[in-house]
Amino acid sequence: MYLLLKHLHVSCVVLSGLGFVLRGYWKFLQPETLTRPWVRRAPHLVDTLLLGSALALAWISGQYPFVLPWLTAKVLALLAYIVLGRLALKRARTLRGQLLSFFLALLTLAYIVSVALTRQPMPWLA
Repeated sequence: MYLLLKHLHVSCVVLSGLGFVLRGYWKFLQPETLTRPWVRRAPHLVDTLLLGSALALAWISGQYPFVLPWLTAKVLALLAYIVLGRLALKRARTLRGQLLSFFLALLTLAYIVSVALTRQPMPWLA
């Protein structure tokens, strides 16, 4: 069961990240695409599966945020990623703010993945 959940989680991470990049592309080059119903709903489905699989993995493995430093770093970075993504795709008022938020969100996503792979809160030291 653990491996199935882990594969689901990793698959959802990839889908969520690619979906964010694609929505960023559409935001800056084809904004009308973002109004399609499936484009608005698909991220919620993927991210719900991602969160659900993360919670199930934490429960099954007995590894919890705010107990393990690397998992705490992932959760805090996830919150930053959500805020930056929302700024990039909806809330930032200027194109510069949108682009800056978009690239910072991508850097944050890369940090989250590197923490997950190394299980170190400072993966550049691993």
